[in-house]
Amino acid sequence: MGSPQAVNAPVIETPRTILRPHRLDDFDSYVAMWADPVVTRFIGGKPRTREESWMRFLRHAGLWSLLGYGFWAIEEKATRRFIGEAGFHDLKRDMVPSIEGVPEAGWALASHAHGQGLASEVIGRVLAWGDETFGRARTVCIIDPENTGSLNVAAKCGYRELLRTTYHDNATILLERQP
Repeated sequence: MGSPQAVNAPVIETPRTILRPHRLDDFDSYVAMWADPVVTRFIGGKPRTREESWMRFLRHAGLWSLLGYGFWAIEEKATRRFIGEAGFHDLKRDMVPSIEGVPEAGWALASHAHGQGLASEVIGRVLAWGDETFGRARTVCIIDPENTGSLNVAAKCGYRELLRTTYHDNATILLERQP
Protein backbone atom coordinates (compact mmCIF):
# COMPACT_ATOMS: atom_id res chain seq x y z
CA MET A 1 0.00 0.00 0.00
CA GLY A 2 2.95 2.34 0.36
CA SER A 3 3.33 5.05 2.96
CA PRO A 4 0.04 6.79 3.69
CA GLN A 5 -0.16 10.54 3.95
CA ALA A 6 -0.89 11.82 7.45
CA VAL A 7 -4.46 13.03 7.71
CA ASN A 8 -7.08 13.90 10.25
CA ALA A 9 -10.14 11.69 10.33
CA PRO A 10 -12.61 12.86 7.70
CA VAL A 11 -16.24 13.30 8.68
CA ILE A 12 -18.50 10.76 7.00
CA GLU A 13 -22.16 9.95 7.61
CA THR A 14 -24.71 7.18 7.59
CA PRO A 15 -28.48 7.73 7.69
CA ARG A 16 -28.48 7.74 11.52
CA THR A 17 -24.89 8.60 12.49
CA ILE A 18 -21.99 10.96 11.98
CA LEU A 19 -18.53 9.40 12.02
CA ARG A 20 -16.04 12.05 13.08
CA PRO A 21 -12.74 12.48 14.91
CA HIS A 22 -12.82 11.81 18.64
CA ARG A 23 -13.05 14.98 20.75
CA LEU A 24 -12.01 15.61 24.32
CA ASP A 25 -15.63 16.19 25.27
CA ASP A 26 -16.36 12.56 24.22
CA PHE A 27 -14.07 11.23 26.91
CA ASP A 28 -16.54 10.79 29.80
CA SER A 29 -18.95 8.91 27.52
CA TYR A 30 -16.00 6.92 26.17
CA VAL A 31 -14.96 5.95 29.72
CA ALA A 32 -18.52 4.91 30.54
CA MET A 33 -18.73 2.75 27.40
CA TRP A 34 -15.43 0.95 28.06
CA ALA A 35 -16.31 0.45 31.76
CA ASP A 36 -19.51 -1.40 30.77
CA PRO A 37 -19.14 -5.20 31.12
CA VAL A 38 -21.64 -5.68 28.29
CA VAL A 39 -19.32 -3.78 25.91
CA THR A 40 -16.08 -5.39 27.10
CA ARG A 41 -17.37 -8.96 27.42
CA PHE A 42 -15.93 -9.89 24.02
CA ILE A 43 -13.36 -7.08 23.72
CA GLY A 44 -10.66 -7.69 26.28
CA GLY A 45 -12.97 -9.53 28.66
CA LYS A 46 -13.04 -6.97 31.45
CA PRO A 47 -14.14 -3.37 31.99
CA ARG A 48 -11.42 -0.79 31.48
CA THR A 49 -10.28 1.75 34.02
CA ARG A 50 -10.35 5.47 33.26
CA GLU A 51 -6.57 5.33 32.71
CA GLU A 52 -6.83 2.37 30.31
CA SER A 53 -9.58 4.17 28.42
CA TRP A 54 -7.42 7.29 28.17
CA MET A 55 -4.57 5.33 26.60
CA ARG A 56 -6.99 3.75 24.14
CA PHE A 57 -8.56 7.16 23.43
CA LEU A 58 -5.18 8.74 22.67
CA ARG A 59 -4.25 6.12 20.10
CA HIS A 60 -7.00 7.30 17.76
CA ALA A 61 -5.26 10.59 16.93
CA GLY A 62 -1.97 8.74 16.54
CA LEU A 63 -3.37 6.20 14.10
CA TRP A 64 -4.78 8.89 11.82
CA SER A 65 -1.60 10.95 12.08
CA LEU A 66 0.81 8.10 11.38
CA LEU A 67 -1.14 5.65 9.20
CA GLY A 68 -3.69 7.83 7.41
CA TYR A 69 -6.53 5.75 8.84
CA GLY A 70 -7.96 4.96 12.24
CA PHE A 71 -11.17 4.92 14.25
CA TRP A 72 -13.99 7.41 14.17
CA ALA A 73 -16.19 8.44 17.05
CA ILE A 74 -19.80 7.53 16.27
CA GLU A 75 -22.26 10.29 17.01
CA GLU A 76 -25.98 9.61 16.88
CA LYS A 77 -27.60 12.23 14.64
CA ALA A 78 -30.89 12.34 16.57
CA THR A 79 -29.31 13.05 19.98
CA ARG A 80 -25.81 14.30 18.99
CA ARG A 81 -24.33 12.02 21.66
CA PHE A 82 -21.30 9.73 21.44
CA ILE A 83 -22.49 6.13 21.01
CA GLY A 84 -19.34 4.24 20.03
CA GLU A 85 -16.42 3.99 17.68
CA ALA A 86 -15.47 2.15 14.52
CA GLY A 87 -12.79 2.15 11.88
CA PHE A 88 -9.50 0.51 10.98
CA HIS A 89 -6.30 0.07 12.92
CA ASP A 90 -3.01 -1.79 12.85
CA LEU A 91 -2.21 -2.70 16.46
CA LYS A 92 0.89 -4.82 15.70
CA ARG A 93 -0.91 -7.73 17.38
CA ASP A 94 1.23 -10.61 18.58
CA MET A 95 -0.77 -13.37 16.91
CA VAL A 96 -0.38 -16.14 14.35
CA PRO A 97 -0.84 -15.62 11.53
CA SER A 98 0.40 -12.05 11.64
CA ILE A 99 -2.02 -9.38 10.44
CA GLU A 100 0.54 -6.61 10.82
CA GLY A 101 0.30 -4.11 7.99
CA VAL A 102 -3.26 -5.15 7.05
CA PRO A 103 -6.05 -2.70 7.93
CA GLU A 104 -8.07 -4.34 10.71
CA ALA A 105 -11.69 -3.29 11.04
CA GLY A 106 -13.19 -2.92 14.48
CA TRP A 107 -16.24 -1.50 16.17
CA ALA A 108 -17.80 -1.03 19.58
CA LEU A 109 -21.11 0.53 20.52
CA ALA A 110 -22.38 1.65 23.90
CA SER A 111 -24.79 -0.98 25.22
CA HIS A 112 -27.78 1.35 24.89
CA ALA A 113 -27.12 1.41 21.12
CA HIS A 114 -27.05 -2.39 20.69
CA GLY A 115 -29.71 -4.24 18.74
CA GLN A 116 -30.73 -1.36 16.45
CA GLY A 117 -28.76 -2.28 13.32
CA LEU A 118 -26.37 0.62 13.91
CA ALA A 119 -23.21 -1.52 13.78
CA SER A 120 -24.07 -2.90 10.32
CA GLU A 121 -24.97 0.58 9.10
CA VAL A 122 -21.75 2.10 10.42
CA ILE A 123 -19.45 -0.73 9.34
CA GLY A 124 -20.96 -0.71 5.85
CA ARG A 125 -20.03 2.98 5.56
CA VAL A 126 -16.58 2.46 7.10
CA LEU A 127 -15.86 -0.32 4.61
CA ALA A 128 -17.03 1.83 1.69
CA TRP A 129 -14.54 4.48 2.85
CA GLY A 130 -11.87 1.77 3.15
CA ASP A 131 -12.56 0.51 -0.38
CA GLU A 132 -12.11 4.07 -1.71
CA THR A 133 -8.97 4.63 0.38
CA PHE A 134 -7.23 1.23 0.25
CA GLY A 135 -8.29 0.23 -3.26
CA ARG A 136 -8.42 -3.51 -3.78
CA ALA A 137 -6.57 -4.29 -0.55
CA ARG A 138 -8.00 -6.89 1.78
CA THR A 139 -9.03 -6.00 5.31
CA VAL A 140 -9.36 -8.26 8.32
CA CYS A 141 -11.11 -8.37 11.67
CA ILE A 142 -10.86 -10.61 14.71
CA ILE A 143 -13.92 -11.63 16.69
CA ASP A 144 -14.51 -13.78 19.75
CA PRO A 145 -16.26 -17.02 18.63
CA GLU A 146 -19.08 -16.38 21.13
CA ASN A 147 -19.77 -12.85 19.87
CA THR A 148 -22.62 -13.77 17.54
CA GLY A 149 -23.72 -10.14 17.17
CA SER A 150 -20.38 -9.01 15.74
CA LEU A 151 -20.02 -12.19 13.68
CA ASN A 152 -23.39 -11.39 12.09
CA VAL A 153 -22.33 -7.80 11.39
CA ALA A 154 -19.07 -9.04 9.82
CA ALA A 155 -20.91 -11.55 7.62
CA LYS A 156 -23.46 -8.92 6.47
CA CYS A 157 -20.54 -6.68 5.51
CA GLY A 158 -18.70 -9.30 3.47
CA TYR A 159 -16.22 -10.79 5.95
CA ARG A 160 -15.60 -14.53 5.74
CA GLU A 161 -13.87 -16.75 8.26
CA LEU A 162 -10.25 -17.35 7.33
CA LEU A 163 -9.25 -19.43 10.35
CA ARG A 164 -9.51 -19.88 14.09
CA THR A 165 -6.53 -18.88 16.20
CA THR A 166 -5.75 -17.43 19.61
CA TYR A 167 -5.00 -13.92 20.77
CA HIS A 168 -3.85 -13.30 24.35
CA ASP A 169 -4.57 -16.98 25.07
CA ASN A 170 -8.21 -16.59 24.03
CA ALA A 171 -9.91 -18.24 21.08
CA THR A 172 -10.56 -15.83 18.22
CA ILE A 173 -11.77 -16.00 14.66
CA LEU A 174 -9.76 -14.22 11.98
CA LEU A 175 -12.00 -13.00 9.18
CA GLU A 176 -11.07 -11.31 5.92
CA ARG A 177 -12.82 -9.26 3.28
CA GLN A 178 -11.78 -8.64 -0.29
CA PRO A 179 -13.42 -5.53 -1.79
